[in-house]
Amino acid sequence: MERAATGEESSGRPTADRVLVTGATGTVGEPLVRKLTDGDASVRLATRNPDDAREQFGEGVEYVEFDLGRPETWGSALADVDRLFLLYPPGSAVSDITEFADAADRVGVEHVAFLSILGAGKLPILPHRRIETHLAGTDLAHTFLRASWFAQNLSEIHRREIVDRNEIFVPAGDGVLSFTDARDVAAVAATVLTEPGHEDRAYDLTGPAALDFREVAEVFSDVLDRPIEYADPSRLTFARQMYRRGFSPGFVAFMIAEYSVVRLGRSGRTTDDVETLLGRPPRTVREFVADYADEFRA
Repeated sequence: MERAATGEESSGRPTADRVLVTGATGTVGEPLVRKLTDGDASVRLATRNPDDAREQFGEGVEYVEFDLGRPETWGSALADVDRLFLLYPPGSAVSDITEFADAADRVGVEHVAFLSILGAGKLPILPHRRIETHLAGTDLAHTFLRASWFAQNLSEIHRREIVDRNEIFVPAGDGVLSFTDARDVAAVAATVLTEPGHEDRAYDLTGPAALDFREVAEVFSDVLDRPIEYADPSRLTFARQMYRRGFSPGFVAFMIAEYSVVRLGRSGRTTDDVETLLGRPPRTVREFVADYADEFRA
């Protein structure tokens, strides 16, 4: 666990500050909003479609129209906000993120939790690291949540091949991943945004074990009670399939780069940060598949 120097901590009681959640309907944002609304925080959802978000979450939270690419929406989103959950949407410009962070700094936001990726601290070429560096140079207190590969990618991005062809279709070779559950990342984000003592720190968030995709396929087969294979396509075959499915060229390139890192064996590190922060072990891949089993049934 990487820890930088922190400022003076408060009494230890959870705060009731207003928290702005960007990406509120997404993989981490959705469980984060639900976790925050279970507590004392005042929650504001930043979304392109407030009406759709209201149907998803109901009443009890604020909704504000927000588009990172439209600075005219930033003012109403940031008004009277104390804490901010910030992520880097695929395909967005790093400058949009950093300029939005500067706007948050100017209007008095106190603390930002930034959803980064595992390894960002050692890879300055990554856009996430460039954003981290910028945030550290502002007056915002910051917490970097460096998460490993989400298990939910299997239910969101790769579900179709699992359901239709009984295969996990990723070009990861024999590489291993420390799969993390997005629900655990959301719980960590809620903790650092509502409790003192996490300012100016970085946490590496992983699952409890590193698995290769053949082992993951075995877990799927066991839990779903049908054979699931690991396809391990070439990167070119993978790209063609993802293009046919309608993913953007930029996102496909990002996935290929990500799986190339996995193939090189650089994504298997595990840490105890999730357990330290939540007081319980992180969810396993088996727990994830069991919880999402209905989504993987034909």
